[in-house]
Order: sequence, then C-alpha cells, then structure tokens
Amino acid sequence: MNILFFLIPKSEVAYIFEDETLRQTLEKMEHRKYSCIPILTMDGKYLGTISEGDLLWGMRRADIHDIKETEGIPIMAIPRRATYKPVHADSNMEDLLDRAINQNFVPVIDDQGAFIGIITRKSIIKYCYSEMKAAKNASGKEQSE
Repeated sequence: MNILFFLIPKSEVAYIFEDETLRQTLEKMEHRKYSCIPILTMDGKYLGTISEGDLLWGMRRADIHDIKETEGIPIMAIPRRATYKPVHADSNMEDLLDRAINQNFVPVIDDQGAFIGIITRKSIIKYCYSEMKAAKNASGKEQSE
C-alpha cells in the first residue's frame, strides 16, 4: 500500500516556520483548532512539532500572563516535550503504524527532508479497520464453501 494515498498535502495543513512567535503560533492553532502543529525551517524542511501542552508549560515557565507578552517570544524558545518523528514518502504502512501509536499524525518528508504533508492517525485506523473487515469477510466465505 502506497502511504501517499493517505497524505494530506502541505497546502492543506497548517504549519509554522521556525522564525514565528509564540503569539502567531497560538493564533494559528486556535484558528485551525489544532492541538499540535508542525514546525518547518525557512526552506521548508520538517523541524518538529509543538503542542498545546508545550505552549502552556512554556508560558508558565516564562511567567506570561498576558497575550501581548507572547508577541516577542520566538517559538523556538519554547521547549518541546516530544518531536513527532516523520516518515519518508516511500515508507510502508508498518512504519506509519509504529509512529501513529504515540502521535496524532505522522509528518511525511521527501528525500531531501522537505515537509510534504501529514497522515492522520484516524486515516490509518480507518485503513486497518477496513483491512480487518475484508479479512474477516474473506475467511467467512472460505468456511462456508
């Protein structure tokens, strides 16, 4: 199975660049209703992912109480608890499953490390469910023959 079949392309995914501020990140995440968002380098390479929890704890550590204070804080100054590990475009479903166990989505990169989109955990689970149903139906037909 070609994993690109499940890809949500970069053009349809919200992301931030490494030079953006905490406020820009908060606004983009709120607008898109994301709980985490990919971070890209200025040349489009995947750098990591930042979550709402990372932002919350970063703001607490920096003693930020007003949204105005977030304007001058670079997003890269906020520590990240975990980085969502990407897969390459030519990866297989097993690679996706391995990553999706601990990630809401799996970032996909090309051979040069450029971010090309994401695959959601939901789409992976739906695929696995349909495969299980198909296998169950196939085994049921074999037993009835």
